[in-house]
Amino acid sequence: MRAQLAFSLAAASLWYRRRVLGLVCLTLTLSVTLLLGIQYFRTEVKHSFTSTISDTDLIIGARSGQLNLLLYTVFHMGDATNNIRWSTFQELRKDARIDWLIPISLGDSYRGFRVVGTDDAFLEHFRFGQGQPLELADGRWFDKVFDVVLGAGVAREQGHGVGDSIVLSHGGGRTSFSNHDDTPFRVTGVLANTGTPVDRAVYISLAGIEAMHVGWESGVAIPGRTLTPEQAEGRDFTPDAITAAFAGLKRKLLTFRVQRELNQYAGEPLSAILPGVALSELWRLMSQFERALLGITGFVVVTSLIGLIAVLLTLQAQRTHEISILRATGASPGLIAALYLIECVALALVACLLAVALGAVAVSALSPWLQEAYGLQTRLRPLNTVEWSLLGAVPLAALLVALLPAASAWRKSRALGLGDSGEE
Repeated sequence: MRAQLAFSLAAASLWYRRRVLGLVCLTLTLSVTLLLGIQYFRTEVKHSFTSTISDTDLIIGARSGQLNLLLYTVFHMGDATNNIRWSTFQELRKDARIDWLIPISLGDSYRGFRVVGTDDAFLEHFRFGQGQPLELADGRWFDKVFDVVLGAGVAREQGHGVGDSIVLSHGGGRTSFSNHDDTPFRVTGVLANTGTPVDRAVYISLAGIEAMHVGWESGVAIPGRTLTPEQAEGRDFTPDAITAAFAGLKRKLLTFRVQRELNQYAGEPLSAILPGVALSELWRLMSQFERALLGITGFVVVTSLIGLIAVLLTLQAQRTHEISILRATGASPGLIAALYLIECVALALVACLLAVALGAVAVSALSPWLQEAYGLQTRLRPLNTVEWSLLGAVPLAALLVALLPAASAWRKSRALGLGDSGEE
């Protein structure tokens, strides 16, 4: 009965002061939404990050650190320290333990997007996410020397479609003054969106890479020595070297043995890395920043709760008459203190419910934009254990901070001494 009375009195008090407390609740709602949103997107970014490449057992490149090799082959950031001889790649193809190999040749760009030289194995064997294959949203995969396939992000940002002609640039910079004007490429296909760095790259054949560099020396085209598309027809453009290779093994148990042998390869200095291990290390380095951001957001929530205390303490001066009436009608100091605790926790619960609803609307609204602008795949999903824990900590924190105004109200109501039935 006493509990029912306390809840009914608290509800009436909240409704009577709904305008002032509504603003406090709005502030707390936005703070909790920010806290929950950062944790939510932190989880989604990590999932998207670790799903950039899957079902690839080894990435093989010239001798370098595993993060550098991962960055320039998967994320198209930075440059290779050296190349792999084509003869070495051919030897790897003969290894009975290797099921498939995807050659990767880098070094050129298109308006700031990385140009990737590869072959049909890329479309056939490259996987992302939970083993999802690449698909063409339009057109077909390249099959001629000067065919090009665009990632979804490149096609979207540059407004290109099948049949368009593009000119690639020498070097990997966003702005280049060395363009392969004599060898334009024709767009034959556009890849479906993946939410990975695949979307922001341009794909051509290894022969295309070689053909457009005929007649180039030290990054400069020698007049009269470059080829036109017509002159390139029928010629052999077997490369001398490639940048790296993705490998899939027939038996996963052999991964570490093959990795060790490749790292000790006698023919030339090689590095073979496990993509999953390298991704975990890279995420560990990057996660320090987002953890700091989550901590800052937690302080924002605490600040909002402190603001709630300030409001409740300010309202106490206006509630002296109300407390006197409650004491005169037999309410104990404990009941009056409980009113403050119930009101504070109730505001926190309402703020949490509104934050979940607001967060769901924000995720639904922002997902298409994040996918298009940043290639980040986010999905509306149930909250995980960590997110529920953060959400549950808000009412608990509200209960703790409400102890101050509750204690103050308890002392004041005792001082009144009206209608005291002996229960504290």
